[in-house]
Order: sequence, then C-alpha cells, then structure tokens
Amino acid sequence: MQSQTHYQRTVEEKLICWALLFTYPIYAVGGLYITGSALGWCVLGIVLLRAFVEGENSFKQVPLIAWLWGLGMLVMLISLWVGHANWSLGTTQTVKSSVGWAKGWALLGLFPILGAVVNLKPESLIRAVCVVGKHTAIFGVITFVLYVVRVPGQLFISPLQILGGAGDNFFMVSLYGLNPETGAGRWQFFAPWAPAAGFLSCIFVIFCLQEKDKVWRNWGVAGCVVMALLSQSRAGWAIFIMIIPLFLFTKQLKNPWLLLGFGFLLPVILVLGEPVYEWVMDTFQQIKEARPASTRVRAALENLAVQRWRDEAPIWGHGKVESGPKLVEFMPIGSHHTWYGLLFVKGLVGLFALAIPMALSLIYLFIFSAHNVQARAGMCMLVVFTCYSFFENLEILAYLYWPALFWLGMTFKNLPNGVSDV
Repeated sequence: MQSQTHYQRTVEEKLICWALLFTYPIYAVGGLYITGSALGWCVLGIVLLRAFVEGENSFKQVPLIAWLWGLGMLVMLISLWVGHANWSLGTTQTVKSSVGWAKGWALLGLFPILGAVVNLKPESLIRAVCVVGKHTAIFGVITFVLYVVRVPGQLFISPLQILGGAGDNFFMVSLYGLNPETGAGRWQFFAPWAPAAGFLSCIFVIFCLQEKDKVWRNWGVAGCVVMALLSQSRAGWAIFIMIIPLFLFTKQLKNPWLLLGFGFLLPVILVLGEPVYEWVMDTFQQIKEARPASTRVRAALENLAVQRWRDEAPIWGHGKVESGPKLVEFMPIGSHHTWYGLLFVKGLVGLFALAIPMALSLIYLFIFSAHNVQARAGMCMLVVFTCYSFFENLEILAYLYWPALFWLGMTFKNLPNGVSDV
C-alpha cells in the first residue's frame, strides 16, 4: 500500500484516497451513498479549517473555469427555491429538496473546486482507481461463479438508509441482480443499478489507462472490462468501445499526417453520408429493440417531461420530482435523462446552469488535449458525462463518479502552469 499512499501528505488527501481504496468494504455495509455525499463537504470543512488556522487562502489557486462549475450549481439551488415558491411547496419540502441538492447537484460544483485546492498528485488518484478495478475484477469473477451455482444475489438493505434518505437501491448490498425482462444475471457491482455500473466502467477506464505500472494498469483495465460486460448496459458498451480509442489517439491530433488523412477522408464521408447515416440509425434502432419495454418507458418519460415543462413551467421548472402515471410504471418524470429531468424540475435556468460549464470545459480541455494527458483524460470524462446524460440523471450518481469531478479540478489548476503528461 506504500506506493498508493506515497503522495498523501494531508488529511484531505488521505480521505480522498481512502474513500476510493475502501470502496468495496464501504459497499459491503451499504455506506457508499453516505460516504460519497458527505466526502466533499468533509474535505471542504477541513480545507476551510486549515485556511483559518494557518492563515493561508487555498482558494486563490482555483481557476475561473472551476468556479464556473460552482456558480452553475448555485444557480441550480436558486432555481430550486424559485420553483418551490412558484408552486407553493412549503418550507419543509424546500428544506428537504435543498438537502437533496447538497447530496447531488452541489457535488458537481464542489469537487472541481476541491480538485484545484487539494494538492493531491494525479498518480495517487489513478492508483486508487486501479485498486478499485482490481477489486472489481475479483468481485466479478467470484460472483459470476456464485450466480452459476444459483446462490441468491440480493443480500440485505443496509440500516444506514435511515441516514441517507434515498431509495432502497442506494443501500442494497448484493452479489448480482437479475434482468427483469430475461431473468438472467445482471451485475450492478457497487452502483445502485446496472446501467450506472456501465457508466462507471467508462469513467474508471480513463483513469486506469494512465497508470504507468503495467501490472496495476492491467488489473484496472480488466476490472473496467468486467464491469462493462456484466452490467449489460447498452449505452455502456457503446461508450466504452468509443472512449478507449478516443483517449489513446487524441494526442495524434498534432500529427500532420493524421490531419492530412482526415482531409482526404472528409470528402469521402460527405459522399457516403446518407448510407452511413442510415446504417447508424438502423444500428441504433436494433439497440433500442434489444429491450423494448425499457425503451418504451424511457420514451414516454421523455415526452411527458417535455410536455409538462413546456405547458406549465418553462423558466424555473416544477421545483421537485414527481412520479409519473401507470404508463411509465410510476417512475419519476424526467428520470433516465439529465436534460429532460432538468427541464421538468428546474426549467431552462437549470438546463443552462449545467450546459454552460460542461460545454465551456469540453472546449477548454479539447484545446489542450493533444499536448496534455491530464486534459485529454478530462475531456474524455466530459464526453462520457455528455453521452450518459441522455441515459441517466447525472446528479443522482455524483456520489460515485466524484473522482472524475475531482480530476477536472486538478486539470483546470495544472493547465495554466504548463503541466504536461502524467
């Protein structure tokens, strides 16, 4: 473990790395939701206390683009309050929703700022993720054997749920789950549901590909592959296959031969545009038809969210999540989709509060991606966020993918200083 903690000097650094290293032990007691939600606020408290005691302003090194994430999430909170006032939801509901904001959207602004404040070495974060990958590979193999011999998959719901206030899925400790349509095994690992595990596999593989130690890198990537395969997430498979070459070959953008080849390839793409488009759309339709019930529910949720947003609360939204009718199996309106969920709950204000920092960060990191591996990794993480925002609600999973948000802050801080490859 010495190589994993070599760069950890302060309490903040140790908390961040330990939270990752002990992912599976924490999951075994159902404590990941509480840990991930509270970690950022605990680290912020320690940073503020250290600044008060030592008299040093650590936040002066936070770049503007990291503050933009924090500002966007504060706008989310303001939108929430206005929506509650417009719909007369009452003080109790407003307080409850504000706490929910602190455990969800707030983390998207908090961790990038902490990433720029806490002087954690990138190597430490990468190694910690590789350790989680190794544990994931071992967990996947063992639980697959247990599934084959028909050991029950669900173990228990953690009593810690009383502290978290979220649904059973966030505190369920299980070996594996079952696909409701086929009855076959489907693994969610330490995530609340299987597609979320596919999301994490795409994020974690970007960390693992940067590990310099070959053994740890292989373990980490193997764990991500196992997670992607056993989660059986359609979106996860497609994004996982795309993100590895994107990360590995973006640095070649500065290669003149690649640019020249792209110049020759572009006219060919334009000529073949229609048949390529038809092939892509046919493939997409086949993917959707792989699970028709899920696709139908998602489409109905999206249509319902857009209709009610447009007709009832276009600017500030409805202020809170509402359950849908029987047509959508009583699922929350706007769930399974970040942007439709934002429109319904927080209106156009909430949508732009997320879209602006995401878009500007993606452009900013793309500019440096050909010359800087940290920027390239951050850009790929944002690509995953963007892709998965059409399949998941980003805020509800922030307690799991916070290392990527922390990485963004680290990268924003290092880029102006000319830091190159890890």
